[in-house]
Amino acid sequence: MGKLRYQWLVAILFSAAITLQAQTPVVVHAADFGVKPNSYEDAAAGLQKALAACKRHESSVLVLPGGRIDVWPEESAKRELYISNSTESDTLSKGKHIAFLLEDHKNIAIEGNNTLVVLHGKMMSFVLQRCRQVSIRNLAFDYERPTMTELTISAVNKNIIEARFHPDSKFKVENGKLILYGEGWVTKNYHAILFDPVTERMHYSSLQPLLQAKAAQTGPQTVAFEGDFTKPPYKSGDVLTVRDPYRDNSGALIEQSRDISLYNLRMHYMHGLGIVSQFSENITLRKVQVAPRKESGRVISSFADCFHFSGCRGKVIVDSCFASGSHDDPINVHGTHMQITGVHGAGRLTVRFMHHQTYGFPAFFAGDSIAFVNPQTLLPLGYGRVRSATLVNNKEMELELHDPLPADVREGICVENITWTPEVVITNSRFERTNTRGLLITTRRPVRIENNVLYHTGMFPILIADDASSWFESGPVQDVVIRNNVFDGCGYNSSSGAINIAPENHAWEAGKYVHRNIRIVDNTFRALNNAVLQARSVDGLVFSGNTIEYLQGSPKTDLPAVQLDGCSGVLIERNKVSPPILPIIKAVRTKRSDVKTDMEWSGDR
Repeated sequence: MGKLRYQWLVAILFSAAITLQAQTPVVVHAADFGVKPNSYEDAAAGLQKALAACKRHESSVLVLPGGRIDVWPEESAKRELYISNSTESDTLSKGKHIAFLLEDHKNIAIEGNNTLVVLHGKMMSFVLQRCRQVSIRNLAFDYERPTMTELTISAVNKNIIEARFHPDSKFKVENGKLILYGEGWVTKNYHAILFDPVTERMHYSSLQPLLQAKAAQTGPQTVAFEGDFTKPPYKSGDVLTVRDPYRDNSGALIEQSRDISLYNLRMHYMHGLGIVSQFSENITLRKVQVAPRKESGRVISSFADCFHFSGCRGKVIVDSCFASGSHDDPINVHGTHMQITGVHGAGRLTVRFMHHQTYGFPAFFAGDSIAFVNPQTLLPLGYGRVRSATLVNNKEMELELHDPLPADVREGICVENITWTPEVVITNSRFERTNTRGLLITTRRPVRIENNVLYHTGMFPILIADDASSWFESGPVQDVVIRNNVFDGCGYNSSSGAINIAPENHAWEAGKYVHRNIRIVDNTFRALNNAVLQARSVDGLVFSGNTIEYLQGSPKTDLPAVQLDGCSGVLIERNKVSPPILPIIKAVRTKRSDVKTDMEWSGDR
């Protein structure tokens, strides 16, 4: 018996040794495949060869050479990709050029060794498709010519505006007209955001006054515009940041992948939407920065969102990250409402992508659980489970369910995939300098937002929406904690600087609510105007222990600090307001008996 036990133990140890040996990563050096730092040579082909070598091993580490490497699109990997919130609905090619393409890779780490990868033309930094256990660390990406033009207004008078273009912003003047261009592209439409370096705020603006004026180049980076500027649209020192709003690319894509870690990654510019994760599981971003290189002197780091999560599951962790200078929201986490366009028998239906920038990828899989949602109320009509799912064309999927449809389900009703909804943790991070919102969160699994700073977001620092009629971004939240954050000078582009809980439900059912269990506790609001919380259709809302400091002295009294619309189970207590304002709370469609508070109330009794 003792001998058998000994043999059994030896067998286990031998098996463990073999497993450990198999998992010991093989180190692959990109330099061995012709990737030369600081050479200005195209590293595209060498990177593909190095990644192919990594794929031959069960576990590998790709080590980059340090310094600067350049990647051009011509020799890079190319794939046709359909990306959430980033695919324009037209006949143009969806082909993307990619610096680092990983397909079906597993157990691989890319050790950047603080390499700066400079992209040329319109390119994606990296794409992970159907990958497992991937780590990308200590790596930076930038553009030789960002697709964002930046120019600083240097002088303004009634007839002349003078501007100085950033050295990275290529332009020319032909026949008195300004033309913005880059490596293989020319700006056709102009979306302008103005950055005021004095206030550190970003505002919607327009380049049209300069496009309509007569332009003359006066120096290597300077242009004078002659026109009627009796009502100057800018002032000296303002920085205009201009892009073509057409979304034909993204910064990066993580698709149908699992256990992905990004560490000490620095994205200095991203064209299109930022790092997009769709239908992926367990994603960790730690010490990831989206910001221009300090030495670059640029303002803008991202054409649109910084971190975008669409239809993910498992855990989404964003810790110790930094985002500054994006043309849209730093973080957006959501699912997708698809609309039923055909019912075929008891358990088969056709569903359709409804927003023109989101389509073309599988949004349901066999075994997924789904909710049938009334698009008017955003309330569930029933639930089901997918037996099979087929993408029949770029806009439609056919679903076969295990059980017959609920009685009220018909064409026009929406479907949400509730299997692919993530738990979200956002901690110890700073988000600043955007003209739009800060964090957009719609997921029914637990959400924790703690110890962050949101500085000068032009609109709501946090938005909890849910809609089935505009962006079709789902869904309801059921467990949210917003604790110990600082909201500093937000909301200057909107009517309030509030945390905004704003589902787009167009009809109400008595006693039923879209969102529930939202706790906003121990935060500091350094507010520009009265409103710091707006909540609609919430059951179970706590606003407690928060400090509200008004930055501009006694603010307007027509906006309360807290606005409630159709809420229940509300607790508002132990909040400090300085200077005090009246009323503190205003409510509609909310009974006084549904609100427990120690603050001044204005509304139904």
